[in-house]
Amino acid sequence: MNGLHSDALVFFGATGDLAHKKIFPSLHAMVKHGYLNVPIIGVAKVDWNLDRFRSYARESIERHGGGLDAAAFDKLGDLLRYVEGDYKDAATFQAIRKELGSAQRPIHYLAIPPSLFGPVVEQLAKAGCVENARVIVEKPFGHDLASAQELNRILLGSFNENSIFRIDHYLGKRPVRNMIFVRFANVLLESFWNRNQIDSVQITMAENFGVQGRGAFYEQTGAIRDVVQNHLLQILAYLAMEPPVKTDSTSVRNEKVKVLKAIPPLEAKHLVRGQFRGYRREAGVASDSTVETFAAMQLSVNSWRWQGVPFYIRAGKSLPVTCTEIVIRLRRPPTVFPTCLPAQNYFRFRISPDTTSAFGMMVMDPEEKTTGQQVELLASRHPGAEEMNAYERLFREAMAGDATSFAREDYIEEAWRIVDPVLKTDTPVYEYAPGSWGPTEVDQKVAPPGGWQNPIVTS
Repeated sequence: MNGLHSDALVFFGATGDLAHKKIFPSLHAMVKHGYLNVPIIGVAKVDWNLDRFRSYARESIERHGGGLDAAAFDKLGDLLRYVEGDYKDAATFQAIRKELGSAQRPIHYLAIPPSLFGPVVEQLAKAGCVENARVIVEKPFGHDLASAQELNRILLGSFNENSIFRIDHYLGKRPVRNMIFVRFANVLLESFWNRNQIDSVQITMAENFGVQGRGAFYEQTGAIRDVVQNHLLQILAYLAMEPPVKTDSTSVRNEKVKVLKAIPPLEAKHLVRGQFRGYRREAGVASDSTVETFAAMQLSVNSWRWQGVPFYIRAGKSLPVTCTEIVIRLRRPPTVFPTCLPAQNYFRFRISPDTTSAFGMMVMDPEEKTTGQQVELLASRHPGAEEMNAYERLFREAMAGDATSFAREDYIEEAWRIVDPVLKTDTPVYEYAPGSWGPTEVDQKVAPPGGWQNPIVTS
C-alpha cells in the first residue's frame, strides 16, 4: 500500500470547530491546486443533509480560507458526502462503507476527542473499512505516557504503524521545515553545531494573548501538554538530530527518536510553571486552578554532540509578543582588547511571525574605542499570501503515504516519558503579570547563561 495514493477521505468530526477554521479551507486549497479529486465523506452526529453540509463548507472557506474560488468550490462540493450518526452505532459505519463505494484505499481522519478513537477504530474494523486504509489522528495524543501507550495499542490493533499518521500541524509549517533545510544545506553551521562551540540553546514560544475563551480546554491541558510535549520537543529534535542518511520518513524519524532517547526525564528543579493574573476569572477555569499558562525548563541531550550543552524551553500566554524563536549561543571568545568584553556570538532562527536566520557578531564600535558593539547579519522572509498552509501540506503527504512530518509510535512515547514525571509532581505555580515575560522566578531558577534573549517583534 505504501506509495499508493488514498482514494477516499473519511472525515470524522466534520462539523467541528477545527473543521470550520482549518480543514475546509485546506481541502478547498488542495482542490484549487489540483491535489484532491477523491470522495470526501464527512461524518458527525449533527442532523444535517448534504446541502447543509456543503453550506457549512462554503461558510468556512469564505470566513477562514482567504476567499472562495468558485470553480474549486464547485468541484469540492461535488466531492462532498455526509453521514450523520453516532460513533458507537454500527449503522453509522455501514453508511460510511456504502458511501465509500469502490474505494479501496481510504484514509480516515479522526478530528475527534481521543476518548472516541477506540469506538471509531473498532467500528471501522467491523464494517470492513480498515483494510489497505490509513488513519490520521489529531492531537492531543494522550495526556500522559500511559494514555498515549493505550491509544497506540488501540490504533495498532487495526492499522500497521506505516498507515498511522499522528498529526502535529506545526511540522507542516514552512518555517519549521526551513529550519531543518538550513541546518543541513549550509556547511557553515555544521562547523560550530556541537558541544565544543555552543554554550546553550534556548527555544521561546510566546503568545501575547490569553486562552481566548478556551478556559475549559486549557484546564485539561496546560502549557506543557499543549505546546511543549509536542511542538517544542519537535523543534528541539530538529535542532539536535544528526544528518539522516536519506530523506525518507524512516531515516528522518529515526534520527529524531535518537535525540529524545538521549534526553533524561525533566526534573522538578529544572522547571518553573506560571499562571497569568486573571486566568482564574476565565469561563471554565477553576477559582483555585493550578494549571500553568507558562512553563520554562532546562533539558539536556546526552549524546556525543550535545553532552554538557543545556537546552532551555519556555512557552506561555499573555507574554509581550507573539513569536517563536530559537537562539543558539556560542562560547565566549578569549579577550584580546582590554576595553572589550566580547558578547557571545549567536545564531537565531525565527519561525514566526516571519522566517529569520541571523548571526549575531561583534564589530568595532562607532567611536573606535575598541569596546565593540553587537550587530546581526540577517536573512528574513515574510510569508506570502499564496503560501501553502500546514494542513494542506500534511493532508497531501498523508494521502500520498509520506509519514516524514508525522509522529511515530516510539517518538510519541519518548516525548511523554520526558515530561511525564513533572506532570505527576505537585510543583508550584507562580503568578505573573499579563504582558510580562513570565514569573520572576524564571530568571532565578531556569535561565540560560547570560539570561534569556527576548524576541523583538516590529509591526
